Amino acid sequence: MLTVALPKGELLKHSIRLLQSVGLDFSAFLDSGNRQLQITDASGTAKGLLVRGQDVPVYVEYGQAQIGIIGYDTLREKQPQVAHLVDLQFGYCRMSVAVKASSPYKSPQDLPPHSRVASKYVNCAREYFQSLDLPVEIVPLYGSVELGPITGMSEAIVDLVSTGRTLKENGLIEITTLYESTARLIAHPLSYRLNTGNLHQLVEEVRLAYAAP
Repeated sequence: MLTVALPKGELLKHSIRLLQSVGLDFSAFLDSGNRQLQITDASGTAKGLLVRGQDVPVYVEYGQAQIGIIGYDTLREKQPQVAHLVDLQFGYCRMSVAVKASSPYKSPQDLPPHSRVASKYVNCAREYFQSLDLPVEIVPLYGSVELGPITGMSEAIVDLVSTGRTLKENGLIEITTLYESTARLIAHPLSYRLNTGNLHQLVEEVRLAYAAP
């Protein structure tokens, strides 16, 4: 039986709609009264796991799920050993550097050496500033990263931005974009090579439905 790791949160509704389009129904996960974290499709050919977004690539990498759906931002940060199969084109956001709108910094290169940069995407932030050859201190925060510059704990943040509304409401502005992110279909590499659960056909159906021409 094929096992699919599905992310809680923003991507779940789109992920379930995608799977329904290729014949797998895990819509029970959208039922507000549902407390199950594992359900089987009515066809009996696939099982769905409902997990935190950051855990999706872990379940796939370790083989507890043959495929999963997760944002490129998580893949970029975690660098899991999984096969990247299809760009699903939903869940768009971008990884950006932001500062207080009142600050003098108009680009990341304007930040003074050894500035503090707050982020939950520690690896991405560190990699980016190393590429600029600009030494900064990365401060890991996992709640409201916007508070870093507001409280004066950091000069800048590296965070995901979708509409930009949260930044604006907190007096912050983007000064550069590191990369853009959308949801991706990933697979356990060996499962994909062995075509476990007729995985190749499922992936091809997804490609036809969602991949760009």
